[in-house]
Amino acid sequence: MTEINHRKADHPIHSIFLERWSPRAFTGEEISERDLLALFEAARWAPSASNMQPWRFVYARRGTEYFASLLETLDEGNQRWAKNASALVIILSKTHRLTSSGELRPAYTHAFDTGAAWFALALETQLAGWHAHAMAGIDRDKAMHVLGVPEHYRVEAAVAIGRIADPSTLPEDLRERERPSQRKAIGEFVFEGRFRGD
Repeated sequence: MTEINHRKADHPIHSIFLERWSPRAFTGEEISERDLLALFEAARWAPSASNMQPWRFVYARRGTEYFASLLETLDEGNQRWAKNASALVIILSKTHRLTSSGELRPAYTHAFDTGAAWFALALETQLAGWHAHAMAGIDRDKAMHVLGVPEHYRVEAAVAIGRIADPSTLPEDLRERERPSQRKAIGEFVFEGRFRGD
């Protein structure tokens, strides 16, 4: 079995899945555009139904004019620590598609595919020596307005990317939470033949 970061896999898996976690303590160092775009390159190659690639990423690097405006779309609790990220990213998905006849139809797998692209980004970030922390705590209406997002797109999440810092740099109430979290056992979410969940 694989054991890393106080996490233990019940079945043999690659160590990257246990190494990847979502810290809040970041050093605040800058990330080059070249290094950041290399992370998005991994997201580019995520699987996609009918190759629609519905994911969209809007980013701001620390030290640029856009960083403050993306930071302000986050909930206050996330702003407290995400302000030290090297980059902030808002993840969107395209909710509809145009058919060959010009009809606008729902893209049923838009969130599923965008989640796959996010995870490709998260793993590449880990492999490159950075960390990524996805957040649900975002003012979606504000983000749509600030980013100039048209209709038929949905804000899925925000992401902070940075180099990991010592937990002592965090507000006191967040320090004890600054460790890799555990996961449910496979038996709680994998079922043979018939659904048995809650």
